[in-house]
Amino acid sequence: MIWVGKLSLTYWRFYKMALPQKTPTYNLKAVLSETGIKSHTIRAWERKYGLPRPVRSKGKHRIYTQHDISIVKWLMARLDEGMTIRRAAELWNNIEEKGGNPLEYVTFQQDDLNLVFENGDTLGDIRNAWIKNCLRFDDEATEKFLTQAFAIYPIKMVCLEILQKGLAQIGDLWFQNEATVQQEHFASEKTLKRLYALLAAAPNPTRLGRILLACPPHEEHTFSLLLLSLLLRYQGWNVIYLGANLPTAQLASTVNYIKPDLVILAAQRLETAATLAEATEMLAELDVPSAFGGSIFNLIPSLRYHITGHFLGETVEGAVQIINKIMTFDPPMQRAKPLPSHYEAALKHFDSTQYLIDFDVRQNLDKANIPFVYLEDTNSRFKRDILAALSLGNIALVTPGFKLAQQLMLNYGISTEMQFKYMHAYNQAAQKHLNTDGQLVTDWLGDFESTFSQAPA
Repeated sequence: MIWVGKLSLTYWRFYKMALPQKTPTYNLKAVLSETGIKSHTIRAWERKYGLPRPVRSKGKHRIYTQHDISIVKWLMARLDEGMTIRRAAELWNNIEEKGGNPLEYVTFQQDDLNLVFENGDTLGDIRNAWIKNCLRFDDEATEKFLTQAFAIYPIKMVCLEILQKGLAQIGDLWFQNEATVQQEHFASEKTLKRLYALLAAAPNPTRLGRILLACPPHEEHTFSLLLLSLLLRYQGWNVIYLGANLPTAQLASTVNYIKPDLVILAAQRLETAATLAEATEMLAELDVPSAFGGSIFNLIPSLRYHITGHFLGETVEGAVQIINKIMTFDPPMQRAKPLPSHYEAALKHFDSTQYLIDFDVRQNLDKANIPFVYLEDTNSRFKRDILAALSLGNIALVTPGFKLAQQLMLNYGISTEMQFKYMHAYNQAAQKHLNTDGQLVTDWLGDFESTFSQAPA
């Protein structure tokens, strides 16, 4: 063993390798640039919790090490997982007191935490119990299970594993005609109420940059966007959530007033994907970056390429990481292609004739024993989706949503034969009232009816 003074050569090599990590090198501005945190936030953490641990220069200025920067990033990651800054600082100190290195614990997932209730319930068990009591309209029991879960598990974990997955399961039950609309609404209201409370109690922003979130015109489904707002807030972003059905004109005036660094819009239906596309085009003209997501873009992946803006991926959790990159690196946005002239003509022509088509469909099916409610709902949805697909530049975008609706109709007693009668009547009415400008629509209707008639019952 070769010694250097009182240090072994082996230890000296380790010491030299580790030395830059602990060498005071960076001023506060460099730390803020590296982490995106705000200056008053990092000072508050130092004052209240002793983390990070900068030294002072002769001029009394803070000087940080690379290790200090790693501490800040570690604390921010814990906030992303739903911890408060107080709990995150306590966790860091507890790991250090036990001789561990907190930086080796890069994330805290369910298996790592290994937390269960006293009676042995796991998150899956809690989710099943929550769903069961939502279906019973048991307000007290649903609140009890959520309160217990939030008391033990990180906020992010409960939101994703219980609220998001639980609501999705209840939605599937509704689609399969095993749950009522009232049960689905009860669960949705309980979920939204909890998310609003969590958002109101979220810590103050720690990162530079402002993000505006809203649903485009006619979009009423807000759960995913509200959950995304919450996750972003716990990552330290300054989030402004505007909720459902925001008219494009009001979005423009709001953007001019707030001046966000990024606007995020979410759509769950083809109709609202079209209004979202209109909104992101307007934002692009204002030179405001935009991003988008929602279940309709998962159902119809090709739809993503008809929208100006950054696509945020297929999950809320993944969207957070994409947003972090957008806010940090400001990459160029995808731009949608201009609407072709023949689509513009078809859109205008179909819009002017849709009421004549509706009237003929009703007349032709007057004695077909098709329920009036089904007829009205289907006509309304069908024409909105056709208008949306034409405005987006691809009539084929109607197909996936209509096929999904077919299965829903079967679940509610609308037979395949009855659906085919409707499809045939609509095609005949469209052929009657649409001229060559509407050939995009009539060609698609003819192909779809042919495919429909050949599909197995």
